[in-house]
This record gives sequence, C-alpha cells and structure tokens, in this order.
Amino acid sequence: MSTEEFSLFRESMHDVKPLRVKHHVVHHSVKPPAIPMKTLEDERQVLRDMLSDAYDPIEIQPGDMLSYYLPGLQNRIVRKLRSGHYRIASELDLHGLNARDAKQQLLKFLHDAHPGQGECVRIIHGKGNRSAYKGPVIKTKINNWLRQHERILAFHSARPVDGGTGAIYVLLRR
Repeated sequence: MSTEEFSLFRESMHDVKPLRVKHHVVHHSVKPPAIPMKTLEDERQVLRDMLSDAYDPIEIQPGDMLSYYLPGLQNRIVRKLRSGHYRIASELDLHGLNARDAKQQLLKFLHDAHPGQGECVRIIHGKGNRSAYKGPVIKTKINNWLRQHERILAFHSARPVDGGTGAIYVLLRR
C-alpha cells in the first residue's frame, strides 16, 4: 500500500469507533464432510476387477454344457434349474457381441435384474461356431464371469428348446 493510499484510508476511518461488545461472538464454520478418497478408489478397483478376464481355467468347445452351483445349494433346486422348470423372468442376448461389449451388457443386466420379477434369467451367449480357431469366446467368458459374480447361485446350459448349449439358465440371489 502506498503512503497516499494509507493516508486516504486513515482519513476515511477517522470517525470510526470500535464496538463495545459484552459477549464475544464466535462463528463456527461448518466443515464439509470428509471424502473417503481411498475407499472410493478401492470400490472403483473392485468394480474393475469384479469380473476378471485374467483367468480362463477351462477350454470350452461349442457343444459343451456349462454348469455351476454354489456349494450347499439344495439338490432339488439344482434339478429344477437343470431341467428348465423355473419361469424365465428376463433374457439377455449376447451372441454376436465382442467380449468387452458382452461384459458391459452382462454387468448392467445383472445389476438391473429385480428379484421381484423372478430369480431365474436366461442368457444367450451363442455356441461360438464362428469364433474360428480360438473356440467359443463369449461362452468361455460367460462361464468365467458368472462364477465370480456375487448374485449368481447357479447356472446350467439350457434345454434344446431354449437354446441348448448356446444359452444358460441363471439362478440369481434374491
């Protein structure tokens, strides 16, 4: 501040008197809630890793049946799923998609599937006959991804009338 500005300020303030306050007022500023950055980062990483493509334990052929059941699931439920006796609440057709798009659609489908509509869904993955020498890509990925997802109780290849080895019945947690 220049000398001239300081003089102007002093002149403006010459008749100002300090306030006499009996009580000292303290204003408490409300601190914003802490953002758990590490927790948010960890949750994002879990979502990225939730369905890993890194592990394909089994070579699957186009005509192979897919089957998976959580340990302890009642045999009656397993038989009912395998024979296609559950009402299909909704269906997802992945066949013809690349692996990245199929994974995104599968995650969205499993997230949006509401237990009130029924706990059994059908996923059409295709047999993989057009996958050249690599074998069925989407079918193999679906087998791996569903085994890792927390909503899956069981899955089994569909009956021929419902798509056979190109589709699966999936039993979801309520």
